[in-house]
Amino acid sequence: MKWFLIFWAGPIVFLAGWYWLSYYDMSFGIFMLTRQAHDLTFQVYANILGIPPEVIPPLVARAIAVDSLIVFAILAFRKRRKIATWWQARQSSKLSAAALASKDSLSRAP
Repeated sequence: MKWFLIFWAGPIVFLAGWYWLSYYDMSFGIFMLTRQAHDLTFQVYANILGIPPEVIPPLVARAIAVDSLIVFAILAFRKRRKIATWWQARQSSKLSAAALASKDSLSRAP
């Protein structure tokens, strides 16, 4: 499962890092991190897809969000027993705290 998360998060971190550095033109002497390469990349994808280049980053962000939900759903499914026991323990502690706050145990201070 650790490798699954690494192979999921690695490309996302790489893409986000490239996008942020190239968007703000922090190239450090590397052409792929320049704003010119950023605009060229999105222009190529826009020509291939037949959409304006400004539409691509929100589409990619939405795709990452959906993929992340799927990954976290898989993780939750694998850990469902631990999550269920944690939830039951949490609910029982709330019930016991509510039982302690009865009218007889409340302070009579003004």
